[in-house]
Amino acid sequence: MTIATRTGYWLLLLPLVGLLCVTYWLNMRTQTESIKLTEKTRHSFDAFIENFSATKMDTLGLPHFIVSAKQMHHYSDDDSTILEEPVLTTLSNDGVAIRTTAMKGTISSKGEEVFLQGNVEMLRDASEKQDKLTMKTDYLHVIPDKNLISTDRAITLTDTATTVKAVGLEMNYKLRTIKLLSRVRSESIPAKK
Repeated sequence: MTIATRTGYWLLLLPLVGLLCVTYWLNMRTQTESIKLTEKTRHSFDAFIENFSATKMDTLGLPHFIVSAKQMHHYSDDDSTILEEPVLTTLSNDGVAIRTTAMKGTISSKGEEVFLQGNVEMLRDASEKQDKLTMKTDYLHVIPDKNLISTDRAITLTDTATTVKAVGLEMNYKLRTIKLLSRVRSESIPAKK
């Protein structure tokens, strides 16, 4: 066999070797992409805290909003925070506190919204201007920086003299306003003797 014949055989193998190299490169590239995609789409927590409490201050440096919970899980894929048995306490400038408890809670990625679910109960302390007020529902949306609380679900409001049932509520606790959205029914509580 001459050198020209051997070179001819090797030249016939070069496209095959090139095709194998390109196939190997594409295989490695797609495996890396799928590993990155799996890591991005996985919803697992990256931080876990038990029995925590965090306080947000207002512009005067006074406590405005306190969040505590039995457990907190932070998820990096969507920057959300899940709370187990959360307690939210909102403090007004005149010292009136609104405490809200629930089974579960979710804090949005930037912390501007809180969503509470399951046996939600809100208690507003009595003040010189208002009676103690209790609200029960199964879902509540809280926007602390805007002093807003809302729900589109059935609620029961109870103060010292009245029980009110409705569907949907919008409350601004800074302005001390409550707007009931639909199917409002009121019942007086008999005075104790």
